[in-house]
Amino acid sequence: MVELKVVVSDPKTGRAYNVDAGTGAAGALVGKNIGDEVDAGPLGLAGYKILITGGSDQTGTPARRSLPGAGRKQLLLAEGVGFHPKMEGERKRKMIRAHQITPEFVQINARVIAYGEKTLDELFPKVEGAEGEKKEKKEKKARK
Repeated sequence: MVELKVVVSDPKTGRAYNVDAGTGAAGALVGKNIGDEVDAGPLGLAGYKILITGGSDQTGTPARRSLPGAGRKQLLLAEGVGFHPKMEGERKRKMIRAHQITPEFVQINARVIAYGEKTLDELFPKVEGAEGEKKEKKEKKARK
Protein backbone atom coordinates (compact mmCIF):
# COMPACT_ATOMS: atom_id res chain seq x y z
CA MET A 1 0.00 0.00 0.00
CA VAL A 2 1.31 3.38 -1.00
CA GLU A 3 0.57 6.38 1.18
CA LEU A 4 1.84 9.82 0.21
CA LYS A 5 1.73 13.29 1.67
CA VAL A 6 1.20 15.83 -1.07
CA VAL A 7 2.09 19.44 -0.26
CA VAL A 8 0.09 21.64 -2.64
CA SER A 9 1.20 25.27 -2.82
CA ASP A 10 -1.03 28.06 -4.09
CA PRO A 11 0.97 30.74 -5.95
CA LYS A 12 -1.89 33.26 -5.70
CA THR A 13 -2.04 33.30 -1.89
CA GLY A 14 1.41 31.94 -1.04
CA ARG A 15 -0.09 29.28 1.23
CA ALA A 16 0.61 25.55 1.23
CA TYR A 17 -1.90 22.79 1.99
CA ASN A 18 -1.23 19.20 3.06
CA VAL A 19 -3.17 16.40 1.39
CA ASP A 20 -2.92 12.80 2.60
CA ALA A 21 -3.12 10.63 -0.50
CA GLY A 22 -4.36 7.12 0.20
CA THR A 23 -3.75 4.08 -1.97
CA GLY A 24 -6.00 5.15 -4.88
CA ALA A 25 -4.85 8.75 -5.08
CA ALA A 26 -1.21 7.79 -4.56
CA GLY A 27 -1.51 5.22 -7.33
CA ALA A 28 -2.43 8.02 -9.73
CA LEU A 29 0.88 9.76 -8.94
CA VAL A 30 3.20 6.73 -8.98
CA GLY A 31 5.00 6.52 -12.30
CA LYS A 32 4.79 10.26 -12.98
CA ASN A 33 7.89 12.45 -13.19
CA ILE A 34 8.88 15.72 -11.58
CA GLY A 35 7.70 18.43 -13.96
CA ASP A 36 4.55 16.55 -15.08
CA GLU A 37 1.15 18.22 -14.97
CA VAL A 38 -1.41 16.04 -13.17
CA ASP A 39 -5.17 16.26 -12.62
CA ALA A 40 -5.74 16.75 -8.87
CA GLY A 41 -9.22 15.18 -8.89
CA PRO A 42 -8.06 11.96 -7.14
CA LEU A 43 -6.62 14.11 -4.33
CA GLY A 44 -10.02 15.67 -3.65
CA LEU A 45 -9.31 18.86 -5.59
CA ALA A 46 -11.94 18.70 -8.32
CA GLY A 47 -11.14 20.86 -11.33
CA TYR A 48 -7.57 21.60 -10.19
CA LYS A 49 -4.40 20.76 -12.09
CA ILE A 50 -1.05 20.56 -10.30
CA LEU A 51 2.56 20.58 -11.41
CA ILE A 52 4.84 18.15 -9.56
CA THR A 53 7.84 20.18 -8.39
CA GLY A 54 9.74 17.76 -6.14
CA GLY A 55 9.60 15.18 -3.40
CA SER A 56 11.51 13.04 -0.95
CA ASP A 57 11.63 9.43 0.23
CA GLN A 58 11.37 7.85 3.68
CA THR A 59 15.00 8.72 4.54
CA GLY A 60 14.59 12.36 3.52
CA THR A 61 16.56 12.00 0.29
CA PRO A 62 15.38 14.72 -2.10
CA ALA A 63 14.35 14.06 -5.69
CA ARG A 64 16.09 15.95 -8.47
CA ARG A 65 14.45 16.73 -11.80
CA SER A 66 17.69 16.48 -13.78
CA LEU A 67 18.34 12.84 -12.80
CA PRO A 68 16.42 10.46 -15.12
CA GLY A 69 14.94 7.12 -14.09
CA ALA A 70 13.92 5.74 -10.71
CA GLY A 71 15.90 4.90 -7.60
CA ARG A 72 18.70 6.56 -5.67
CA LYS A 73 22.15 7.48 -6.92
CA GLN A 74 25.20 9.22 -5.49
CA LEU A 75 26.18 12.30 -7.45
CA LEU A 76 28.99 14.79 -7.15
CA LEU A 77 27.09 18.07 -6.66
CA ALA A 78 28.24 21.67 -6.78
CA GLU A 79 24.80 23.32 -6.35
CA GLY A 80 21.05 22.77 -6.60
CA VAL A 81 18.57 20.43 -4.98
CA GLY A 82 20.17 18.32 -2.27
CA PHE A 83 23.29 20.42 -1.69
CA HIS A 84 23.91 24.04 -0.76
CA PRO A 85 27.67 24.80 -0.74
CA LYS A 86 29.15 26.80 2.14
CA MET A 87 32.26 27.93 0.23
CA GLU A 88 32.74 29.00 -3.37
CA GLY A 89 33.69 26.06 -5.58
CA GLU A 90 32.77 23.45 -2.95
CA ARG A 91 31.58 20.07 -4.27
CA LYS A 92 30.30 17.06 -2.38
CA ARG A 93 29.06 13.57 -3.16
CA LYS A 94 25.42 13.29 -2.03
CA MET A 95 22.64 10.70 -2.30
CA ILE A 96 19.87 11.95 -4.62
CA ARG A 97 16.63 10.32 -5.78
CA ALA A 98 15.77 10.26 -9.49
CA HIS A 99 12.80 12.18 -10.92
CA GLN A 100 10.34 9.28 -11.35
CA ILE A 101 7.81 8.93 -8.50
CA THR A 102 7.97 5.44 -6.96
CA PRO A 103 6.24 3.78 -3.98
CA GLU A 104 9.31 4.64 -1.84
CA PHE A 105 8.38 8.34 -1.92
CA VAL A 106 6.77 9.75 1.23
CA GLN A 107 6.24 13.39 0.28
CA ILE A 108 5.49 15.05 -3.04
CA ASN A 109 5.63 18.80 -3.57
CA ALA A 110 3.26 20.35 -6.11
CA ARG A 111 2.08 23.76 -7.32
CA VAL A 112 -1.41 24.67 -8.55
CA ILE A 113 -1.45 25.63 -12.24
CA ALA A 114 -5.21 25.51 -12.95
CA TYR A 115 -7.95 26.33 -10.45
CA GLY A 116 -11.30 24.64 -9.89
CA GLU A 117 -14.72 25.97 -8.89
CA LYS A 118 -14.07 26.16 -5.14
CA THR A 119 -11.14 27.97 -3.58
CA LEU A 120 -8.52 26.03 -1.65
CA ASP A 121 -9.59 27.79 1.56
CA GLU A 122 -13.08 26.30 1.10
CA LEU A 123 -11.66 22.83 0.45
CA PHE A 124 -9.27 23.00 3.43
CA PRO A 125 -10.95 24.56 6.46
CA LYS A 126 -8.62 26.43 8.80
CA VAL A 127 -7.47 24.54 11.87
CA GLU A 128 -7.04 26.75 14.89
CA GLY A 129 -3.68 25.86 16.35
CA ALA A 130 -0.87 27.81 17.91
CA GLU A 131 -1.77 30.95 15.95
CA GLY A 132 -5.34 30.88 17.26
CA GLU A 133 -4.08 30.50 20.82
CA LYS A 134 -1.71 33.48 20.41
CA LYS A 135 -4.57 35.66 19.16
CA GLU A 136 -6.72 34.68 22.15
CA LYS A 137 -3.92 35.57 24.58
CA LYS A 138 -3.44 38.97 22.93
CA GLU A 139 -7.19 39.66 23.13
CA LYS A 140 -7.26 38.73 26.83
CA LYS A 141 -4.33 41.07 27.56
CA ALA A 142 -6.04 43.88 25.65
CA ARG A 143 -9.23 43.46 27.71
CA LYS A 144 -7.33 43.80 31.00
